[in-house]
Amino acid sequence: MKRARTPAAALFRRVFLINGLIFTLGTLILALSPATVSARIKLTEIPVLMVGLAIILTANGLLLRTSLAPLDRLAASMRRVDPPRRSDRVDDRNSGDLHHLITSFNAMLDRLESERTSASATALAAQENERQRIARELHDEIGQSLTVALLTLKRAVDRAPAAIRAELQDTQETVRASLDEVRSIARRLRPDALDDLGLQSALTALCNEFAQATGIAVVKHVVPQTDRLKPEVELVCYRIAQESLTNVARHADARKVWLDLHVTADRLTLRIADDGKGGVAMEGAGISGMRERALLVNADLTISSPPGEGTEVRLVIPLRSD
Repeated sequence: MKRARTPAAALFRRVFLINGLIFTLGTLILALSPATVSARIKLTEIPVLMVGLAIILTANGLLLRTSLAPLDRLAASMRRVDPPRRSDRVDDRNSGDLHHLITSFNAMLDRLESERTSASATALAAQENERQRIARELHDEIGQSLTVALLTLKRAVDRAPAAIRAELQDTQETVRASLDEVRSIARRLRPDALDDLGLQSALTALCNEFAQATGIAVVKHVVPQTDRLKPEVELVCYRIAQESLTNVARHADARKVWLDLHVTADRLTLRIADDGKGGVAMEGAGISGMRERALLVNADLTISSPPGEGTEVRLVIPLRSD
């Protein structure tokens, strides 16, 4: 059985052949050239030897550098590998005997990204299911209980003596505010508009709620869509927009936010920008979650945040018609 040649053996073979070729050519040149060397080297022969040595070393260095150049590309690609981001593959053209090594590295990246995407999809799907369950329980159980409490308080207020009516009315308003907050939390956990009406309506409702809650003006430009997008694409867009607006409210000190959604035949582009302080240097759990979601739909997520110039989040999703 023929034994497969390893990358180390291939590299050794290449270096050995290059050196052998260089020294063979050097020997032939010295043998065939009119230059001679005496038994005791003369001073006039030293320059000839030095020139010959320099030519041999230069040719050897150039050939070895060309042969080993793919290793530099491979090392640079290894340094660029970042788990939350998609990594570029190493170009295996003109890689000679290192082709097997580079191909194996690219295949390893393919496997890692595939496994990472699968694991992230499973985890995020479980998270969405849990969100949906909690939202349903908040709406159906706690929401209904608070509604019953409100109706009971209303009857109590109507029948109560004047001395305690004001206190009961304050309690009624507290319960009503709690009911509104429970409904708001349920909508944030799983927006009904996204399931029932689509991404455009869900983003519009999200922007309205954000502006009402924070007082920050939102300028939105969402191009109407005649056809619904895939559920996973709509969910990724909504969650990234939601997280981006949450980050604006918490960290940006902004006065205005722009949200744009454009869909063409081959791509979807979502942009959320603000006029805040910018300067985002560290990526926390929120941004890492956004990157994981982007990978699920093979999207590119870029975040630019120059100090003093606000922050822009741009999501580009390729759309393939089935």
